[in-house]
Amino acid sequence: MRDTDQKIIKFAHEENLRDSDFFVSVSNKHVYDLLNRWPKWENNLINICGENFSGKSHLVNIFIKKFKGIILNADNFENENLMNLDFYKNIVLENLDKKNNDKLIYSLINTVEQNNKFLIVTTIKPISEIDFDLIDLKSRAKNFLIQNINKPDDELIFALLVKNLSDRQIIIEKKLLNYVVNRIHRSYSKIFDFIYKIDEMSLKKKKSINMNLIKEILGE
Repeated sequence: MRDTDQKIIKFAHEENLRDSDFFVSVSNKHVYDLLNRWPKWENNLINICGENFSGKSHLVNIFIKKFKGIILNADNFENENLMNLDFYKNIVLENLDKKNNDKLIYSLINTVEQNNKFLIVTTIKPISEIDFDLIDLKSRAKNFLIQNINKPDDELIFALLVKNLSDRQIIIEKKLLNYVVNRIHRSYSKIFDFIYKIDEMSLKKKKSINMNLIKEILGE
């Protein structure tokens, strides 16, 4: 557990994607350190995988701001995007989880390898486990270096709660935060679900944040 007497940390009420706003813990340090070692990577194909809200987008935004490049989204990745990559050394393809154009993704990987570029793909499950229709793409997916963001540890849960609640100008006593950390499910989605429910009940339903409310939201 993080040892601090502060009940709240003040952040701007916006989505901060700066390096200083990313909380490094044992759950994600290996990914953070790898990205900061660029270009000294053992593989130019990197797959960052982890559940929703685990910080994948934050990490790649930090990376691109530091080392330059382009971020594309798999949901609207088109042939035109592929034709405009000549000036980029680093390419990020986000959210490769739904059905996409396998041939286009395969062409992207070929472009990266043939031109000595670097590609980071973010997914929920490892790219090697995605059931691509194109056999050649399935084979290429096995060449990626898989970097899995692990389930959040206590220190990271505490930091996520403090930051996101303070973003919403919600103050919770440290002892209540500790209670949540010790009992909440080790899942990024569950953490943010808890935050949204606290926000809803404290603002819309005008409920004061006390132990009874915390237990109600945790389902106790």
